[in-house]
Amino acid sequence: MTSPQLMHQVLVTDAPKFHKGRIFDKLRPILGDGVAMSNGAFHLRQRRMLQPAFRRDRIAGYANTMARATRDLMEEWSPGEVRQVELDMQGLAVTIVGEALFSTEIGKRAIDEARRSVFLVIKHGVVRALSPGFVEKLPIPANREFDAAIARLGAIVREVIVGWRADGADHGDVLSMLLLARDAETGEPMTDQQVFDEVMTLLFAGIETTALALAWIFHEIAANPGIEQRVLTEIDEVLAGRPVTFDDVPKLTYLGQVANEVLRKYPLWLFMRRTVEEVDLGGVLLQPGTEVLLSPHAMHHNPEHFQDPDRFDPDRWTPDRVRQLPKGAFVPFGGGVHQCLGNHFALTEIVIVVATICARHRLVPVQPVRTRFTNALYPIGLLMKAVPR
Repeated sequence: MTSPQLMHQVLVTDAPKFHKGRIFDKLRPILGDGVAMSNGAFHLRQRRMLQPAFRRDRIAGYANTMARATRDLMEEWSPGEVRQVELDMQGLAVTIVGEALFSTEIGKRAIDEARRSVFLVIKHGVVRALSPGFVEKLPIPANREFDAAIARLGAIVREVIVGWRADGADHGDVLSMLLLARDAETGEPMTDQQVFDEVMTLLFAGIETTALALAWIFHEIAANPGIEQRVLTEIDEVLAGRPVTFDDVPKLTYLGQVANEVLRKYPLWLFMRRTVEEVDLGGVLLQPGTEVLLSPHAMHHNPEHFQDPDRFDPDRWTPDRVRQLPKGAFVPFGGGVHQCLGNHFALTEIVIVVATICARHRLVPVQPVRTRFTNALYPIGLLMKAVPR
């Protein structure tokens, strides 16, 4: 689907007529009925209970974690050292989301396990989601690796939840908010299973997109010297040598445009919706149970709305040009009632991480990057030299 109007219809105006599609069904054994997987009234209930964790004031608190974790990563770098940047960004994304979720000692063990397991599960999970059902039952190494990673991560997350119940204190993390949340209508809390499903959802949904965006943004900045100079000049002018803060994020306007352009150029390839009632979609009458395939990648590379779509051009995101885009043309986080709750968290993270690193280092490529296709474009062997500025 490359029509913004139809994308907007499916995700927003007619959203109640659609539930998550077949790919989501295949992921449900991993993510349960978390907010990314659920539908209808239950989805809205869970979404309302999760929203306080992503308010502006909460993200401002997470911003301190984002900056500190990035500085900690840079402490591992030696001047001129060659780093595999996609691995650094994966580890950093896990640390940031993990520390936002868990702040206790046992939570640190969960973060270590997430760092070990999350990308294994994502890699094999996407293959499972796109494969016939019998594939996941085959006694092959990929399935054994996947099952073991899910079992390890699930066990430690459940242990953290049990430990919190025994403690009962508000630790100021997302887990505390989930366990303390009450349904506005019934006053009921989430069950441990519902909390578990939401934690697993946040671990997976909150890590992959951001880690990929961070890896690609350093690749694109280095590949475009004019863009790099504008980014560095803005960072130097706004920060004036001090650490970046949450209040700096809206001031780093060009860097925000660079972040949006990365999300445009490197989005998910596809996701699905399933009709739950009769729908007229572009003049075609769809019956209940029809699977609809939506492609952010195709939408973001439609030359009708993004001229020369393979070119990396942050100036697409100036306010005047953004106002010309139709609704549905840019959907890096989905849309409507199922739009990713963590979209502002992710954008804040991207800007803070890039500003923190670029204030002190230039990342210089040492070889052409290779790519791997799953449901997104992964950089492989993104080797870059960390050159102090």
